[in-house]
Amino acid sequence: MKRCDHSPVWAELKAHFASQAQSFDIRQAFAADAGRFQALSFEAPEVFADLSKNRIDSTSLALLLKLAQDCGIEAQRDALLAGEPVNHTEGRAVLHTALRAPKGATSPFNADVHASLDAMLAFAEGVRGGARGEITDVVHIGIGGSDLGPAMVVQALQAFGKPGLRLHFVSNVDGHDIAPVLKGLDHRHTLFVVASKTFTTQETLANAQTAKAWFLAAGGTDVARHFVATSSNTTAAAAFGIDTAFGFWDWVGGRYSLWSVIGLPIAIAIGADNFRALLAGAHAMDEHFAATPLARNVPVLLALIDVWYRNFHGFTSRSVAPYHQGLRRLPAYLQQLEMESNGKGVDREGQALGYGTSPVVWGEAGTNGQHAYFQMLHQGTDVIPVEFIAVKRPNHGHGGEVGALLLDQHRKLLANCLAQSQALMQGKSAAEARAEKAPTASASLDPDVLARHRSFPGNRPSTTLLLEALTPRSLGALIALYEHRVFVMGALWGINSFDQWGVELGKALCNRLLPRLESGDATGLDASTAGLLARLLA
Repeated sequence: MKRCDHSPVWAELKAHFASQAQSFDIRQAFAADAGRFQALSFEAPEVFADLSKNRIDSTSLALLLKLAQDCGIEAQRDALLAGEPVNHTEGRAVLHTALRAPKGATSPFNADVHASLDAMLAFAEGVRGGARGEITDVVHIGIGGSDLGPAMVVQALQAFGKPGLRLHFVSNVDGHDIAPVLKGLDHRHTLFVVASKTFTTQETLANAQTAKAWFLAAGGTDVARHFVATSSNTTAAAAFGIDTAFGFWDWVGGRYSLWSVIGLPIAIAIGADNFRALLAGAHAMDEHFAATPLARNVPVLLALIDVWYRNFHGFTSRSVAPYHQGLRRLPAYLQQLEMESNGKGVDREGQALGYGTSPVVWGEAGTNGQHAYFQMLHQGTDVIPVEFIAVKRPNHGHGGEVGALLLDQHRKLLANCLAQSQALMQGKSAAEARAEKAPTASASLDPDVLARHRSFPGNRPSTTLLLEALTPRSLGALIALYEHRVFVMGALWGINSFDQWGVELGKALCNRLLPRLESGDATGLDASTAGLLARLLA
């Protein structure tokens, strides 16, 4: 498992970047090659990827592919899929792909996975069908991977939801998260899902205890009927009053867990058949990742471009702009998936890295983002690659005049998406700006000065991912694509993408500080923390 900078190809990439690629211009590349779009567009299950607006030429791509081969990406991928303990710091396999393999497949733990899946889906169908009485509201209580994935998917697939059934997601230990949710509920028609593998997560248990107190205060008596857990700690769940708990395995990582019983709120929201379609889409992408040659393997290609930008161009962040309102929580989900996975400073051997790893991932749904931060993308001093996600066919569910107007809005949405990637690439010269009339510009300002204000540098890279429609299957494929992309980046950087030790220190310090917020004891604290503690208790 050769680290990227230990490969001789790394030096070749550095030399190519310094001599040619550093000054690469996307506009000139299109002018010189009429077939650039065809050459740099790729098909994966449910996803079409246009990579042509990136700062990459055939030499760069060939060297990056050579780097992937020299670093043993295929062997590392195969080890992951076979269930080898690739999370070596915790001695665990990483088998989220096994969670979506079809029944009877040769994937690890197939029989156990489907027994768990069948039980969870049967429960979900029971809730939808009234087995626990009339349930109008489901409140999912979790945090991190137990919250971000299910919340994002339920929101994205609202068109497939059960009419009259509302899903709520509570994660923050801040009581201002759960309090307004509780105010709108009827305890007789509410089901709470408590998601914590160990049933010890501080934020989740705090919210669960508050939910239980509210339920009892409202007149509820049957806690076991209105609370269910997705947890392997059935003893702790039972002590809470829960008698239905769905457990899972230690090889299911939090940020890869929506495919497991952690997906219970998804299954309740969209039903068993649609949940299986979500899994099928992800499995189709798994097969693409496992069997497609690297030169056409979309997760691999995206990861190679990510490494190219992070380690050679020095771009420190990437913006994700989904042009579909249903995907508005996707950037937040991807923040955890990528930054918690690859935000590491040492390699697998514990040696300090001499290059950057995870970029900052951030974004907002289009067109909202255009009126918020796109100004910086177009004219700011930092170059920030942008990832556009477009959906060809909407699913508004309206007909008649309203349906026609919504279809027209979708065309406007798609036009904006295409225009933004085009504008980032093309830019606008000062001469072009000077030739235009700007109605809102000051009439007293020198035209050349105004032209410099209204010019755009262009040559700013972007990728566009296109889905035919936002369905359970296509969403499953899209999420799996991102999972594999993150793995390939980490494998090239020589890091373990599946632990998260950086989360632990703050948790430990919180547990030590919590009693001090009652006692006021500041003994041994640094001056700043002691001063803030005193201020809070004054």
